[in-house]
Amino acid sequence: MINKEQKLDLKKWFNYQWIVRNVPFFLFLSMLAVLYIANGHYADNTVRDINVMNKLLKEQEYEYKTLSGKLMYQNRQTEMSKAVESIGLMESVEKPVLIKDSTTEKN
Repeated sequence: MINKEQKLDLKKWFNYQWIVRNVPFFLFLSMLAVLYIANGHYADNTVRDINVMNKLLKEQEYEYKTLSGKLMYQNRQTEMSKAVESIGLMESVEKPVLIKDSTTEKN
């Protein structure tokens, strides 16, 4: 059983004056609790934003790879010749002529 002295000891520590003296400390603790909760919400929102940005980045990466593949396919010589036939251009069968600049030539 608890002695009468121990009960009186608790009453001595938790009286009105002790509570009034420690109000600033209780306010400080409550402010810390609010900041802790706010920081948790901020972290959750930041993680959510990062996940959304990663998803958008992957979509952009897939789109880039698709367009890059299409562009490489369209730039092949056979595809270019098919594309320019409609405007009347044809692929040259002659060898290109090499033009030499006499001013830069050192002999």
